[in-house]
Parts: sequence; C-alpha cells; structure tokens
Amino acid sequence: MLEKTVSVLVADDDSGVRFTLGQLLKKEGYTVKDAADGDEAVAMAEREDFDVIILDVKMPRMNGLEALGRIRRIRPRTPVLIIAAHGTSAIAHQAIAAGAYDYFTKPFDNTELRIVVKRALERHTLQREIESLQQQVASLKRARHYGTLVGSGRAMQEVYDLIQRVAPQDVTVLILGESGTGKELVAQAIVESSPRRAMPFIKVNCAAIPEQLLESELFGHERGAFTGAVLAKPGKFELANRGTIFLDEIGELSASLQVKLLRVLQEREFERVGGTKPIRVDLRILAATNADLEQRVAEGRFREDLYFRLNVIPLTLPPLRKRLEDLPLLVEHFIALYSQQFNKTIKGVAPEVMDLFLKYPWPGNVRELENVIQRACILTQDSVIGTRWLPPEICQPQTDLHDTPLPNLYRRILPSGLFDDVSVSLSQKIEILTSQAEKELILRALAQCGNRRQAAADLLGISRKSLHNKMTRYGLLDEKLGNEGDKNV
Repeated sequence: MLEKTVSVLVADDDSGVRFTLGQLLKKEGYTVKDAADGDEAVAMAEREDFDVIILDVKMPRMNGLEALGRIRRIRPRTPVLIIAAHGTSAIAHQAIAAGAYDYFTKPFDNTELRIVVKRALERHTLQREIESLQQQVASLKRARHYGTLVGSGRAMQEVYDLIQRVAPQDVTVLILGESGTGKELVAQAIVESSPRRAMPFIKVNCAAIPEQLLESELFGHERGAFTGAVLAKPGKFELANRGTIFLDEIGELSASLQVKLLRVLQEREFERVGGTKPIRVDLRILAATNADLEQRVAEGRFREDLYFRLNVIPLTLPPLRKRLEDLPLLVEHFIALYSQQFNKTIKGVAPEVMDLFLKYPWPGNVRELENVIQRACILTQDSVIGTRWLPPEICQPQTDLHDTPLPNLYRRILPSGLFDDVSVSLSQKIEILTSQAEKELILRALAQCGNRRQAAADLLGISRKSLHNKMTRYGLLDEKLGNEGDKNV
C-alpha cells in the first residue's frame, strides 16, 4: 500500500474489462475511476489530474489513439498506458510514438499489468520530484540573482518582485536610482521577462549625446533636413518598433524634446526632423534617471504632464550603502567574473578588505565596486585580494562634508578678516560666503569621490551637467583635479 493515494483512470468500452482492471488496481491501493469511451476519458482528464491513465485502443466515438493525443495536450506529464488487442503490435508502437508511456495486450497478465502501472507511477512521481527541485533551485537562484542583477537582501527582493510583476504588462516604467546602481540592468531584466523579449531593444543615453544631435538620434531625419543630412535616416524610435526603447538619463532632455517625447507617449507617433509625414510605432518605453524629477517639475525644468506619463510604474533601485548585506555576494560575483576573464584563481578578499568595504560609503555604487574588484583582480598575484590593491579613498578614513563646525567653516572659507569686518554688509558676506562655500563643497565632494564627477554630482544632489557648469564658473576645470575627473566619469 502507498502512503499517498494514487488515482488511476481506466477507459474501455467493455464494462467487464473496466470492472476487472478496477478490482485489480484497487487491491494495489489505488483509487480507480472509469470511462466508457474516449470522449468521456478526455472530459474526466480535463477535470482531474490523474496519476496514471489507461486507454483501450478500440472505443466508440473517440478511439484510444485520438484520446491519447487530446490527453497529452491537456496533461502532458501524466503517463498514459494503452491496451491493445493481441496481434496489434503495430498500433501499440504507434501509440508509443504518439507519447504513450507503455502498452499491454489483451488478454493481459495481472502481474505484468501491476508492473507496468507501478513503473509508470514511479516515473510520474520522479518527474514531479525533479520539477519540484528545479523550482526550488530556480527560487534560490532568483533569491541571489535576477537576470544580471545580483543581490539577496530584502531591498533587492522587492526589486525582483516588482520586475516580475511589471515585465509582462505593456506599461511604461520609470527606473530611479543613483548613478551606478544598475538601472540599465533592471531595464534589461524587464525586457527579457516581457512578451517583447525577441523584438529590438534600443538603448539611448540622453546625457551622452549633444543636444543638437539628440533629436535626430531619437526621431531620425529626412534628406536635406540640415547640413550634412545627405541621406534619410531612421531614428531610435523607428528602430525600436515592435520592441522596447530605454531612455537613460531622461531628466537631461531639453524642453523641446520633452514635448516631442510626450507626443510619442500619448499618440505613439512622431515626425522625422525635416519631415511632415507622421510615423506610427508600436513600442514599450522604459526610462531612467538619477535626478529628482519631482523637484525639476517644481522648478519648471521638467514637464509635469511628461513626468506623469513616464511615472506609470516607478521602480527605485537602492544605493549600495543601503544594501550592504548584498556586498559579500557582489564581491563574490565580480571576483568570479574577473578571475575567469583574466585567467586567475582568486578565492576572495581578505577579512580586513571586507571590513573596509563595509565601512566605505560607495558613492559610485555597484559600478564603483565592480571597478575596484576588476582593478584588484588585474594587479594581484595572490589567491586572496589584500588591502595593497585597493584605491586610497577606501583605505583612508572618509571626511564627511559636515565634519567642520559651521562658524569655523565660515571663518576659514571667507577671505581673511571678512567674517569680523562690520563694514561689509550681511548681504555681501552671504553672497561671498555662498559662492565660496559652494566651491568648497564641490572640492570636498570631488576629493571624497576620487575626482569622479558623476559620483560627486550624486553626492551633492545635482546633475553632472550642473556640476560641470559650477566647476567652469569657479575655474576648477583648468586645474589638474578637473582634468583627472574626465577620465573617470
């Protein structure tokens, strides 16, 4: 007797055969139901998931082979046994080719029948166990990874869950997060889990293309639309037709391009630069930004209607400093990646390195961590990465922007004696203080972020373009500090 009741369906137009088989199988501890023809068997299989189904070949209305084909579509994992008349081995072999697990012939031997049913049941049970294990393994993998995203902490689990929910739905997703958190990887994960995964996936970094060229890149242009336009050219929206377009750094769009993008979102149509014929597209739009779009809307720098069109499903990626529980897993992932790439055998990092990693604020987020691990994998000759291969900003204590008491900070950054000079008005002092303090904060942020301008901009809460403009205003671009920053954006 089995611990778990096994259900068997017997389909035969001969009531005597059904009774005999039923009695025999019940003695084995199975629950048995019967059907008088193929139609009835198929209907019962639709309603109930049997562990084993036995079909006679010759039945009225729908024979066993036809019923086999229907049942295989309804219950592809359920083993089906065929009862064939003596001397009809060709039909039995045809049934095996059509997906039957096995067959036995009339008059059947009781011992043989028990063995065949038992084997079919064992196979069915084993298959279910394998599928259960596969689901468990997939669940464990998903807990650590989702596509190319890595992380097992609660924050990333919430990200994975939201990706899984929104990916099948053809809606616009706005991916938010600091630079280096993996916004493009999220977009890739959404696409790979969506119905459009086999269609084009076009990526555009709106901040990396000069404003005067971005309109043509996005919408294309007609021949003669501007100097140098010797041929008509389709834009990214056309190339993404039937697929997905990912607009990174969407907050950097100019006001005129915001208007054109709004039309694409509303109408799914646009004109090429220099063109008059509307072009319709069927695509999904994913956008990303590290800027505070709500603040930009309040400041009049971003259209409110466009913001609401983009922000159908907001998905926020946490910065690395707020998910440090994932840091060991990320370190392990990048070491495995670059050890293989550089043909090295690196087992991990020294305990003191992990301690430094956990104390470091990671202004460049996961991208910065990846760069640190990549550099260490290149330089080290050991099986464990030590502190000597880490950049100095990780090994040295970080200076917080607010370490200096405000009165002392004011006295230090104002020109000598100006703080106590009563002849200088308060408004003049404030104006001088503001500009000097802003320059001081920029210098501190750049120093804290290893002269990486994007990371410094994120730390200061401004865009990289704003940081560039302020550095120009204060003459910082001409200094060695500014030139070094260009190399690590």
